[in-house]
Amino acid sequence: MDLFTILVICLSCLIFLLIWNQSYSKGKFPPGPTPLPILGNILQLDIKNLNKSLNKLAKDYGPVYTLHFGMTPTVVLYGYEAVKEALFDRAEEFSGRGSFPVSDKITQHLGIVFSNGETWKQTRRFSLMVLRNMGMGKKTIEDRVQEEALCLVEALKKTNESPCDPTFLLGCVPCNVISSIIFQNRFDYSDDKLKTLMMHFHENLEIVSTPWIQLYNTFPSLIHYLPGCHNKLFKNVMDQKKFILERIKEHQKSLDLSNPRDFIDYFLIKMEQEKHNKQSQFTMDNLVITVWDVFSAGTETTSTTIRYGLLLLLKHPEIADKVHEEIDRVVGRNRSPCMKDRSSMPYTDAVVHEIQRYIDLVPMGLPHAVTQDIQFRQYFLPKGTNILSSLTSVLHDDKEFPNPKQFDPGHFLDESGNFKKSDYFIPFSSGKRVCAGEGLARMELFLILTTILQNFALKPLVDPKDIDTAPVYNGLGSVPPSYQLRFIPV
Repeated sequence: MDLFTILVICLSCLIFLLIWNQSYSKGKFPPGPTPLPILGNILQLDIKNLNKSLNKLAKDYGPVYTLHFGMTPTVVLYGYEAVKEALFDRAEEFSGRGSFPVSDKITQHLGIVFSNGETWKQTRRFSLMVLRNMGMGKKTIEDRVQEEALCLVEALKKTNESPCDPTFLLGCVPCNVISSIIFQNRFDYSDDKLKTLMMHFHENLEIVSTPWIQLYNTFPSLIHYLPGCHNKLFKNVMDQKKFILERIKEHQKSLDLSNPRDFIDYFLIKMEQEKHNKQSQFTMDNLVITVWDVFSAGTETTSTTIRYGLLLLLKHPEIADKVHEEIDRVVGRNRSPCMKDRSSMPYTDAVVHEIQRYIDLVPMGLPHAVTQDIQFRQYFLPKGTNILSSLTSVLHDDKEFPNPKQFDPGHFLDESGNFKKSDYFIPFSSGKRVCAGEGLARMELFLILTTILQNFALKPLVDPKDIDTAPVYNGLGSVPPSYQLRFIPV
């Protein structure tokens, strides 16, 4: 080894130690595995299945411990008590959005999901108000979901019982529901723009769930300039932003300040009202990112949950049969299922909840950050400390859900067969950063799944015991494997 190499290594170690000392002088972090210079704990983690590593480390260090992703310390919360204490009991202090470099690059800290401070507070508050005005949580949005679910039924009938991959068609329903709110229109299922948008949403979820993106988030300044799937992600999002901007420009030409038609109109009117406020959060850049947030979050997460749910029902036909029986008894065949039916359909409701619990769609949630210097348990966490809350550790808690790795609707039923709520059911996270579209998503999941099963029997192409339900990626999201099935009209 030459002298220059030795000097570079020594200098790197010195820089790391200086940064290390500065970070620890500001706070008393929980214990955790000893990080390596520059690399942190990345070599000690299974980045293909980070959940497995988090579980093992929790056994070694307890429910609150520290991991270093590169040189950034991140406090991990593992288990119901730790997650609840932080995200729910101390919601305001843990309401910051932690660093997620690949998304920070895309959103520039704008929009709802990855923003902070006044940008987040004002944009989220305004967006929730508009979504309520547009019918979220009301009968009007339920009518839209029901209508779109019937469009899906007609599209599935056209498959003529032939084997098909349901990915695209299942995504059309939540995509069109959210499109009607944002753009005041729906897409025909044959529309090429819809096909492209759906392809991008699907690819984006897969990409952000790969180990490569975990490396990007750990070493963004290095990985950004290398070839890799992050470049495909950035291109997809750029195309989506271009589509959104085109729609915004169309809205600007026909805008009536006294008669908003959809989400974009409401935002444009707010921009006009605050055009003289130099500190306004309501800008064109924020509008594009906010629409992208609502559009993407309102489409792919719901469609992936439904797609994963159908795969689980193919694997467990005895469960699907019980749902069919309950639908026939409560709803029948002459009308569409509605939300009022849910209270009379405890088994179906339990199946929908168990799908969400079992698939654990966003295993670690999105990163949080503390909004001020705080004392948490016996530790001192400085403002801005990244927080990783393991939703898996709550959704798969073996005391609350016996045999948590088994798909069992009984997890949400009492001895009498009545639906049983659980405080551990937090697939939408918890606290101030809980998913803004939770109400709409829960409505869509119930209505879409019941409408499909009201009209079709699901027929697998292989023996159910040979169906593999393990996710193909388990990073930011749990991505189900591709599969085909036959939809048999009943």
